[in-house]
Amino acid sequence: MCRFVIYKGTKPVQLSHLLTRPCHSIINQAFDSRLRLDRRRPINGDGFGVGWYDSVYDEELGSQPCIFTSVTPAWNNVNLVRLAEKIKSPMVFAHVRATTAGTLSLDNCHPWSYGKLMFMHNGGIAEFGKIKRKLIASLPDEIFNWVSGNTDSQWAFALLLSKLPNPEAKRFNPAVLQRAMQETIAHINALSEEYGITEPSLMNFCVTDGETVVATRYISSRTDEAASLWFSSGSTFSEYAEGGHYKMSKTDKRENIIMIASEPLTFEKADWMEIRTNHMVVITPKMNLLQIPIVDKFYVAASDPAASSRGTEFAAAKGFLSPRRDSVHAH
Repeated sequence: MCRFVIYKGTKPVQLSHLLTRPCHSIINQAFDSRLRLDRRRPINGDGFGVGWYDSVYDEELGSQPCIFTSVTPAWNNVNLVRLAEKIKSPMVFAHVRATTAGTLSLDNCHPWSYGKLMFMHNGGIAEFGKIKRKLIASLPDEIFNWVSGNTDSQWAFALLLSKLPNPEAKRFNPAVLQRAMQETIAHINALSEEYGITEPSLMNFCVTDGETVVATRYISSRTDEAASLWFSSGSTFSEYAEGGHYKMSKTDKRENIIMIASEPLTFEKADWMEIRTNHMVVITPKMNLLQIPIVDKFYVAASDPAASSRGTEFAAAKGFLSPRRDSVHAH
C-alpha cells in the first residue's frame, strides 16, 4: 500500500515534524505500520518523494514546487533527514511507494510537478495496459512528451493536465481544478467501460497549485470501499510527549493547519476524521475544507443504506484500506 500525506498551513512547517520526528510519521509507516493490512508487501520500500513550495515568493526561483525523490527506502535516507531539519514550507506533499505498476526508478516516484502544479496518487487503475494507448492518444504533444515514467499514476496526471484550459497558468481557480479532477476520473471510467474492464479502479488522486488542494477518495464501484483517506485540522501540530508523540491542538475556531493522509499520523481519537467514499476534498486558499460528492453511476448517497455496507475485501486485499476510526485507536 502506497501512502501519502498533505500539509497546508497558514504558517510554514518544518518538514521533520511531518516526515521524520513523529513516531507514526509517513516515513515510519513505510516500515512499521500499526495499521498495515498488506501482507504481500510488508514494507513500502520502493522509493519516496516529498514536494514543497517556498514560504516566500522569490522571482528568481519562480513559483514551481521543489521535489526531492529517491528509490532508496525512506527510513534509511540520511539526505532526507538532513533536508527535513532545514526546510520549512506551508504546502507539502509526501509519498512512500510500494510498487503496483511501473518499474523502480526516480521517474516513477511521486509526487510529480508540471509548472506550478503538483500531483500524487494512492491506488491503482485496473488493467491500465488495456486503456493506456487510447488514453495517451487523447493527450497534446507537449504533455505526452513531458511524461518520463511508466506508471498509471503519472499518465493520470498527464490526463488531468490535458483537462485544464492552461496547465502552465500562474494561478488556478479552485473550480477549474475541481472540474479537471472530475473529468479525469470520468475519462478513465469511460475507457474502462469501453474495454470491458470490470475490476474497480482505486483513484485517490491529489493535486495542488500551492494554494488550493483537490484530493479524492474514489473507487469505480457501488459496492466496494475505496482506499482509506483521513483529514485532520486545528491550530498546531506538535510533540506533546518524548518519543515523537504528536497531536493536533485546537486553541480557537480558526483552522491554521489542514492535513490529509492515507493513514492517520497520530493515534489521538479526536484528531482524525474519515473522508467519505467517492467524495472530493477541496482545501481553499482561505483554509476552508469542503467535501463534495462525485456524483456518477458509482455514487451512493449517504442516505442510502448501501453507503454504510460497502465491502472492504477488495481494497483490504490490495493493502489500500486501514481500519476505521474506532479500531484505529485500539492499538
